[in-house]
Amino acid sequence: MYAAERQQLLVERLVQDGRLAVIALAEELDVSSETIRRDLAVLERDGLAQRVHGGAVAARRRSIPAAGPEGAVPNADQKGRIARAAAAHLPAAGGSMVLDAGTTISHLVDLIPHDHQLTAITHAIPTAAKLMTIPSVELHMLGGRVRGVTSAAAGHSTVDALASVQVDVCFLATSAASPQHGLSSPDSEEAAVKRAFVRSARKVVALFDASKFSAEHVFAFASYDDLDIVITDKGADQRELEALRAHDVEVVLA
Repeated sequence: MYAAERQQLLVERLVQDGRLAVIALAEELDVSSETIRRDLAVLERDGLAQRVHGGAVAARRRSIPAAGPEGAVPNADQKGRIARAAAAHLPAAGGSMVLDAGTTISHLVDLIPHDHQLTAITHAIPTAAKLMTIPSVELHMLGGRVRGVTSAAAGHSTVDALASVQVDVCFLATSAASPQHGLSSPDSEEAAVKRAFVRSARKVVALFDASKFSAEHVFAFASYDDLDIVITDKGADQRELEALRAHDVEVVLA
């Protein structure tokens, strides 16, 4: 498990339980107690947790966002199926793509044939690490301030680097989707990067499971009109799917 995936799991446990115990988590995840303490330090730095003796509790000054696309544990089966369906929309050999952060997109990277020539651009360190192992992929890594929870770059330099980019496909993740507010994020810098991803691509393919519907965060980054394809799971409410189709979005159920 990557550090970002482990840290997102800790965030989800904080949402569910309100507190974390270092020793119990170290045993469960088969890592050292020091590793868990470093993870908690990242969460505390990002305002998501407050460390206490033996563990951490949920930060009092800031609400913890619901599990986003970075989460590795929730809806794992659905995410795997969504990634397999998304593989059908990889660019043709010699094509180009931008890849958002998130475990569903990380699963998609696992499905790229190692003889498929592609140019790939990403701001996510775990995704870039996987892409580096595919000899047929020309990787471009976007710079910027790396957020601890997602292990992905964000900020003005990340957005500016996308200003001159034009790719065939954008694979986009989200933690919330609604007809009124579109796709949204609780983080303004993350939303700005995602918005730049959308502008950079000829085709936008959004990947998210059904739990993201009917949710709204503060910062919108794409309307339904910006999307070409949405790949989600069969548990999605029919009304949510019809709202997408009303905007001429192709819906794929995995």
